[in-house]
Parts: sequence; C-alpha cells; structure tokens
Amino acid sequence: MILVEKCSKISKDILCRKGVLNMAEVYMAGDVRNGTTFELDGNVYKVVEFQHVKPGKGAAFVRTKLKNVINGSVIEKTFNPSEKLQGAEIEKREMQYLYNDDDLYYFMDNETYEQIPVNKSDLGDMLKFLKENMLVKILSFKGKIFAIELPLFVELEITYTEPGFSGNTSTNATKPATLETGATINVPLFVNTGDKIRIDTRTGEYMERI
Repeated sequence: MILVEKCSKISKDILCRKGVLNMAEVYMAGDVRNGTTFELDGNVYKVVEFQHVKPGKGAAFVRTKLKNVINGSVIEKTFNPSEKLQGAEIEKREMQYLYNDDDLYYFMDNETYEQIPVNKSDLGDMLKFLKENMLVKILSFKGKIFAIELPLFVELEITYTEPGFSGNTSTNATKPATLETGATINVPLFVNTGDKIRIDTRTGEYMERI
C-alpha cells in the first residue's frame, strides 16, 4: 500500500485528503468473497453474492452477483474457478461513524474533522454491525464511495433474546438474538439479554460472549 493525495467531488463538495491506495492485485475467481473488487470489461465491480457450484456433470464454476461501484447496476456472471480477475486500485480512508439521517450515514475524518455522507445502499451487509463512534474504512474508486470496511471483530450488546439456561454451555444449539444495531444473529442458548458478544464481521457469526 502507498500513501497518496486524493482530491474528489463528493456531494457537490471538493474533498482533498490523504488516503491509503491499495495497489491492484490479481485474483483467482475461485477465491473471490463478498466485497472483492475487480475490473471487468472496462468497469469496476464489487462481489455482493457468490456461490461455488459443483454440478454432477461438467466442470465446477463460480456463480456471482456483481455491483458496478460507479453506477450501482447489478449483474450476474459465472466464472471458471481458475479464471484470473484484475483487482482495482481502491482508496481506503479511516473515518468514524457519527449518525444517520434517513438514508444518509455520516462519517468524520478524525484528523481534519470533515464529515461526509454515505448512502445506505452503499453500506450493504456492514450496516448490520455498524455502531455510533465506530472506526471504519471508507472505500472509494476514483472518488466514488461504494462501501465501508468494518473491523474484523466487533463487540455488540444483545437487546433481546429468549431467556437462556445458565448450565447449558454448548455452542451447537442456537437461538435468535437482536443486537443493539437492530440486526438479528444466532447465538448459543446460554447467552442472555444484556450480554455483550464478539462477532466476526466477515461471516456475521457469533464468536464468544465477553
């Protein structure tokens, strides 16, 4: 990664800042995950869904749903797992989440105190685990913000779940629980309302009670 100066227009304001530019990598289609960003046919796409398919007959393939990071259009495309994909040079900028106003979510640069709005549609599944004052990375391509990147693990409080059983420490049996962000995930039976838990944001799964 290299430090670069970037100047781009966001919400009709000119925003000049220092960011971190991730130099383009080459991916194998079989290694893509949600959030992987690459160039294809002159456009830049982010993977929003993927599935590895192994038919009874014929070669395996990867079925994907891709979002154009510039215009927001979504396409479906299949790839050979060994097909090479050219990664895009993405700028990542650390910012702090402040608050939301309807479908706009506001983030602040803690060095310059500049605030920028990000559309709800650009937050994707990360919105489920986004909490006020959380530090995240804002991802943009040529000045266009298209996603945020949360820490790998976040700690959130459970606001509601059915009463647990103190003697049941098994993590195999689960029940639904509502988080302080409003999202719902499955947790072990011994977890209760008011508990804080650690979540893996890459999978959206419960890790442990804190």
